[in-house]
Amino acid sequence: MLKQIQKIKAIFAAKNSEKFGDFAILKSDLFGAKVFPKVAGKLQSVVGYHPPINLEKLSQYPPGTFGREYADHMRENHLQPLNVSPELEDVARRNVFALRYVITHDIFHVLLGFDTSYAGEIGVLAFAAEQNYSQSLKISLWFAKILYPILAPQQIKEIFANINKGCELGKKADLLLGYRFEDHWEESIDELKKRLRLTPNSTILLSQDCL
Repeated sequence: MLKQIQKIKAIFAAKNSEKFGDFAILKSDLFGAKVFPKVAGKLQSVVGYHPPINLEKLSQYPPGTFGREYADHMRENHLQPLNVSPELEDVARRNVFALRYVITHDIFHVLLGFDTSYAGEIGVLAFAAEQNYSQSLKISLWFAKILYPILAPQQIKEIFANINKGCELGKKADLLLGYRFEDHWEESIDELKKRLRLTPNSTILLSQDCL
């Protein structure tokens, strides 16, 4: 119990100090986010990997590069990268799933073409659930399918279209959670999408598996 209280205090301290990357990874670690063993074995290349993301630097890259597209997305939506402090290195190494899912969330938005609306968020969630990272994501998607149409009834059409798109991309794409995106900021975003098999079909058919 004492250990859990200490974790909760650390979470609130991170939030109050606006260290949102620390807040996100501590929250994920507290609630016991667990990766499927099959996926865990494919994440060894990113254990403890969390180089700081500098939006000022990325915004200077040419238009069309991955880094510039990411920086533009973050600034247009008034977001900051979820950088993780060196003080949390033990958490980062112990829970690589929490680390990489936190850091790559906004990267997924950019590469998958989803905005930050309810419809966009559920598209990213559908992709991650289909990539079979964790049971917690599958449960979250189930709840989101019920809750998001209630919270944003004007987005119902987009919500279900994005669930389907996210699912389709998740089926055919490489396992993105273990990819070192931060090594590829200077590349063309279109070439990166092609390499990771993130180009959707011109016609996306509805799938009951996705919906």
